[in-house]
Amino acid sequence: MLPVKAPSDLLRRLRARFDETGYTIDGVRERLGDVAAAALAREELVPALRATKDVDPLAALIRLWWLGVPVSTAAADLPLSELVQCGLLVKVGDAVQASVHVQPWETGGYLVSDRKVRPGDPAIRRDHVVGAGGASANLAQLITRRPVERALDLGTGCGVQVLHLAERADRIVATDVNRRALELSQLSWGLSGIEDVDARKGPMYDPVHDERFDLIVSNPPFVISPNGRFPYRESGYQGDAFCHELVRQAPAHLNPGGHFQALANWLHVKGEDWQDRVGGWLAETGCDGWAVQRDAQDPAEYVELWLRDAAEQGSPAYRDRYDEWLAWFDAQNVVGIGFGWITVHNSGTLDPVVRVEELSQQVELPVGAYLDDVLAGITAAHRLTDDDLLDLALKLSEGVLEERVGPPGAEDPTRIVLRQTRGLRRAASVGTVEAALAGVCDGDLRLGPLLGAIGDIIGEENLAPGPLRALIAEGYFQFS
Repeated sequence: MLPVKAPSDLLRRLRARFDETGYTIDGVRERLGDVAAAALAREELVPALRATKDVDPLAALIRLWWLGVPVSTAAADLPLSELVQCGLLVKVGDAVQASVHVQPWETGGYLVSDRKVRPGDPAIRRDHVVGAGGASANLAQLITRRPVERALDLGTGCGVQVLHLAERADRIVATDVNRRALELSQLSWGLSGIEDVDARKGPMYDPVHDERFDLIVSNPPFVISPNGRFPYRESGYQGDAFCHELVRQAPAHLNPGGHFQALANWLHVKGEDWQDRVGGWLAETGCDGWAVQRDAQDPAEYVELWLRDAAEQGSPAYRDRYDEWLAWFDAQNVVGIGFGWITVHNSGTLDPVVRVEELSQQVELPVGAYLDDVLAGITAAHRLTDDDLLDLALKLSEGVLEERVGPPGAEDPTRIVLRQTRGLRRAASVGTVEAALAGVCDGDLRLGPLLGAIGDIIGEENLAPGPLRALIAEGYFQFS
């Protein structure tokens, strides 16, 4: 059942109890120790249960709200009758057990969701509200840090992105198709001291059909499956059509200068280039767009991942569902599934730029802190003419290193690589001209005279600036 609405005063007192007991990210990690904390991150409870077996006040909160095990009423120093009355706790003999999962979050707030379903537990209910995990954290790291007036969290789930948006948005609208998600997310916001979030029920952009925002974020139900059994992860749309539609409709809800940022899955179809597929989505928007594939899985890996997510591995239906899913992928000629980020910027340009790329390496976090620079480099490299480039004073970006590879004692290297140690941490093989420019571009001298001087040294006249476009787009050079 759904918890009844918890009084705001009760949530404030519960939050105060969390604070004074140390039920925070750092407090839980310190109380559990490295081994148990690492095991808990892998959803293994036994080390954490052992670490909290003495049931001191903090241990009691960890066992009750995070591990989901009963705690004796004597050890649970909480307003038990009120928490039972609103459905957050249930009586189990002379103990109490949480009906929800409450986890401290990196913002200093708290997230309320359904308890993690593990092998052997009853099947996930259709209106299950998943807690924050790796995908939620990834999206939070991607979102621009620019302050905005109006923000939309589309598909809010347990409300995690609102905890991040509250720091930079004056007004927030949060939507979800799941009424239970909206109720639990409001508990998250209440425990986190966030007020006046406008929560609305409905699919896609329906709850905001005639409204515009400065920032739209979404960790949508992107899982691609033959049916939509679980709304928290699956939309019921065919293939990757939901993510396509989410992107396509975004500009109609963006103010000038606004950003749409979302996680997405997309299909790799036999005989097609996945970059053309996702690039086509962005091209339809008429806005500047940037898509990044962070990972790709073959169909079997993908199916296994999401069957484990629903704790169906080892269940009687496991093999049949696995086979059905693979057969469906085969029928669609699917050879892989990509996972990544999508950003749309309503810059107002008549010459929109779309970039689609794969970045599998670790990147500097948060990406949102330098997102504006990434987008500026992509668009400038596309729009500047050669004459514009020659008249610019460029400087090498901070943290770019040069690597030279070749046989020992050789006069010239066989390969020169520029490697970023900051930002997206790309690496690019370059020629001698680009390497020479990397050594002299300090933001003071214009590119034209520099190219002329390098041309005199290597015996080439009228060196063109065109090869620099890719390096500017990828952030190796910046404008002074």
